[in-house]
Amino acid sequence: MSDESQASSTVRARSFGRGRVAVLKTTPATVLDDIARLTELAGMAAALDPGASTIIKDNISWHLPFLSANTTPWQLEGTIKALQAAGFVDLIAVHNDTVVTDPVKGERLNKLTSIYERYTIPEFYNFLPGNVRWVPYRPKAKMLALDDIFPEGIRVPDLFLGKNIVHLPTLKCHIYTTTTGAMKNAFGGLLGTRRHYAHSWIHETLVDLLAIQQEIHPGVFAIVDGTLSGNGPGPRTMTPVETNYLLAASDQVAIDAVGAKMMGFDPMAIKYIRLAHERGLGVGDPREIEVVGDDVSGVNFGFTVGANLAARFGRRVWFGSPRAQKLQYLLFRTPLVHAFILGSTVYHDYLWWPVKGHALQAQVRRQSKWGRLFDEY
Repeated sequence: MSDESQASSTVRARSFGRGRVAVLKTTPATVLDDIARLTELAGMAAALDPGASTIIKDNISWHLPFLSANTTPWQLEGTIKALQAAGFVDLIAVHNDTVVTDPVKGERLNKLTSIYERYTIPEFYNFLPGNVRWVPYRPKAKMLALDDIFPEGIRVPDLFLGKNIVHLPTLKCHIYTTTTGAMKNAFGGLLGTRRHYAHSWIHETLVDLLAIQQEIHPGVFAIVDGTLSGNGPGPRTMTPVETNYLLAASDQVAIDAVGAKMMGFDPMAIKYIRLAHERGLGVGDPREIEVVGDDVSGVNFGFTVGANLAARFGRRVWFGSPRAQKLQYLLFRTPLVHAFILGSTVYHDYLWWPVKGHALQAQVRRQSKWGRLFDEY
């Protein structure tokens, strides 16, 4: 990408829809039409470059079919239909790998694969040779953490350069960042398999990644699914709560701030939102954000993050005492990392899921209208 194109990218990302977030209350009967209306209210067509290809970046936090943790089929289908109706027909999907999730299994179990096939959206995996190349990238913006975390140099997928990107996170809590949404969704896409090195500086990393996005993408947009939102120690071991909202914006900071406020948190007390606001990458102060669509000024879901076994261990190692943090190199930069991965897999997939998670999802599938919609896909 030329310097002129990168500069144009940044101007576009920072100009269209700055400080504006669209929010709509929705139902299963109207959700696809509501997403179309939502994208119009949020100015999607103006925020994205009509001459560029558009990446759809879904969010698979867990390969198991856990509603509130993962992009929903109606969120994906509504987004594709809205993009195509607005003239964005050159669409591709990009998925990322993590050490604790299987993206191929996750796409299938969460009923996304069939939608990509129905709408003939080609899929790429940023961790597979032949799908993408990871190329050196020197950001124009001053990095808060990534230069120190990866002194050998920052690398990004070549497939991302010069393309629009549309993020599809869900509204949920996170054990390390309090909330997770549009900004966090770039963590898997733009960082390779060693992204866990960044956990101690996770807030600074999310801000750095947003700055990079605004340089490499001619347009950045997000559609957040808050139909079933995740309360508790996310992004996996949560309690799904039927909240019936959708959010959209080109300002990734503003949409995360509004989502955080709806969940019951003070957005400016969340470090990644505050830092991004202070660096001019978006608007994080709710007093400066224009919410269009439905009035959510009085909405407060009263969510709390809480903790689970993985959270207690992770917080001690990533954010604990200097002595505890010294364990990071041994635990995560040597072959011992495979023991950590195994422990996480056993805890989440073979203990928490059969003991609690499966029953929670079965209840949602029986009792929630969104669970019943999921079964219809």
